[in-house]
Amino acid sequence: MHKKRKKKNPFADKLFCRFFMFAGILLRILSQSQAALLARFCGDMVYSLLKIRRNLVEENLSATFPEKSREEITRIARQVYRNLAENVFEVLRLPLLRTPEEAARLVDVDARAFQAKTREMNKGAVLISAHFGNWELLGMAFGLLVSPITVVVKRLKNREIDRQINRWRAMRGNRVVYKRQALREGLRTLRNGGVMSILADQSDPKGGFFMDFLGRRTSVFLGPAFLVLKTGVPVFVGISRKIGNGRYLVEYEEIDYSDLGTGKADVEELARRYTLALERYIRRYPEEWFWLHDRWKRTEG
Repeated sequence: MHKKRKKKNPFADKLFCRFFMFAGILLRILSQSQAALLARFCGDMVYSLLKIRRNLVEENLSATFPEKSREEITRIARQVYRNLAENVFEVLRLPLLRTPEEAARLVDVDARAFQAKTREMNKGAVLISAHFGNWELLGMAFGLLVSPITVVVKRLKNREIDRQINRWRAMRGNRVVYKRQALREGLRTLRNGGVMSILADQSDPKGGFFMDFLGRRTSVFLGPAFLVLKTGVPVFVGISRKIGNGRYLVEYEEIDYSDLGTGKADVEELARRYTLALERYIRRYPEEWFWLHDRWKRTEG
């Protein structure tokens, strides 16, 4: 049986968007350190009092890290909420990020290896990332410091906020496309030497390909792998992680696929390779990932 979709309430969407924008104005008045302190407080409130998806987060962490004690799981879960609150506040402060110099004060990225495989060879690239660190800040900073990118996004239910965040995503030279346009626009962008940025850590609603991810079987999107093998561009896994004082370090690695062809099994193998690379980062820095997503809700059969 299909779940009944809730009817959209345009008035409620507009009202929430107005609140969202007003919160952004207030946060942009605060200093970075003041905003970070407020985010820590809000994250603790959501974790301890509102408990939004808290059981899901702790269950996901316990299933992924059975060797960790209850105290360790609780500590990581609390930090997940603090980091997510800080991410939201940083997104609301994105309009303050105007120049490469301002981006460099927040994000540390050494892009020489990336540029050697792309700009210097007149080639495009696929940049695989995840809901890890601050992925929105990563996209804007990468566009300012390295190369403008085309960001593949999922349309938000609140269309007012969706339009506003897309304006912020694109205000410094990046381009935004929705998932349903990603294949057509991706091929065009990559063949023209552009860079596609895709978050590849969520499950595929169609459930065509399953693999072990963080210890459990789940569906994985094949779209990024198909684009890479179809166009022959390099593919990198890149994440941003917190290093203190509101700063982020970008880490990335190229995924080798020189032994692969273009068949279905090759597409699946490349998807497996970059998904396992994402898994390594998540296991190393679990507090940075978006554990609130029900990542394992789709199973085989």
